[in-house]
Amino acid sequence: MRTMIAVPCMDMVHTLFFTSMLKLKKPEGTEVAVSSSSLIYDARHVLAHKAIKDGFDRVLWLDSDMHFEPDLLERLAADLDQGLEFVTALYFTRKNPVRPCVYEICHNVPNAHGKMEPTAESFKEIPNGLFEIEGCGFGAVMMTVDLIRRTGELPFFPKGGYGEDFTFCRKARDAGAKLYCDGRIKVDHVGVSLINETTWNEARKE
Repeated sequence: MRTMIAVPCMDMVHTLFFTSMLKLKKPEGTEVAVSSSSLIYDARHVLAHKAIKDGFDRVLWLDSDMHFEPDLLERLAADLDQGLEFVTALYFTRKNPVRPCVYEICHNVPNAHGKMEPTAESFKEIPNGLFEIEGCGFGAVMMTVDLIRRTGELPFFPKGGYGEDFTFCRKARDAGAKLYCDGRIKVDHVGVSLINETTWNEARKE
């Protein structure tokens, strides 16, 4: 089983991300690929095409502002070993109001005038295990390369008012995939401070 760790970025990575990458357990057959671009969806496309061209089986997408435990790859891979095609770890927005970056609703709905508009609503409660989602950010996502193939030549090109991450999620669902979050696997989002589940719980008390 060959896994590519895909890191799209602009012109920098955070120190905490770098130290997390150094400590990350990488099974045999794992390689790291970085693509830099002012347009993140372009960087993702470069990495997606590389994963297909170079014959990888899985991709672990990691944003350069994530902080995670050394067993992150192993734990997400264990979920795919159960037959899943797509699973994200749990993390939270790095700005107030703090919300989970996993979404219960991620599709277009009609507004008061009948025009279709993009809608995304975070989960209000997070199960302690695997649960199905409609969309998520791509801070720490593992998927099969076969799923990337099924989403087309430019799966991350923003469409329908969504960013590149939600666009991929919608295309993946259209391709027949079910998307999951594993609420037991948690990573920090690097902002002014580390944003995590504790931050979210404190924000909900206000």
